[in-house]
Amino acid sequence: MIRKMTAEDRTFFLRAADEFYHTDAVEKPLSMERLNANFDEVMRSDVYLEGLILEYGSERAGYCLLTKTFHTEAGMTLWIEDIYILEQFRGKGLGKELFAYLDEHYSAKFGRLRLEVEDDNEIAVALYKKNGFRFLEYKQMIKDIKE
Repeated sequence: MIRKMTAEDRTFFLRAADEFYHTDAVEKPLSMERLNANFDEVMRSDVYLEGLILEYGSERAGYCLLTKTFHTEAGMTLWIEDIYILEQFRGKGLGKELFAYLDEHYSAKFGRLRLEVEDDNEIAVALYKKNGFRFLEYKQMIKDIKE
């Protein structure tokens, strides 16, 4: 089951997000202060950042963070910032369920879904391709203003 994140999910989110941000799938770990700020923003409003909890049976199995932007090429764009499924729940169809949920709940408002993935994360790449994602043919650049 996929559901909106609630205040009761803080401990789970912090633990899972900290685990995620210590993997090779991200550029660098995030501080607990930053993770708490992310959760606080999810609880404050869903205007910029929205949180979903993925459940398997009655257990929290993962989370997803979504941001909303406007792109001139596609209009409203839903960025999938984080998808993280705890190891013991991988391969149980939660990724497929998440993308079905996103299609059902967001396709009327958004012209594009967008995400980032490491080239060598073959399992994730296969899942994303299976759900209609394709690689863009250009590189993105960033400049961090605040750490």
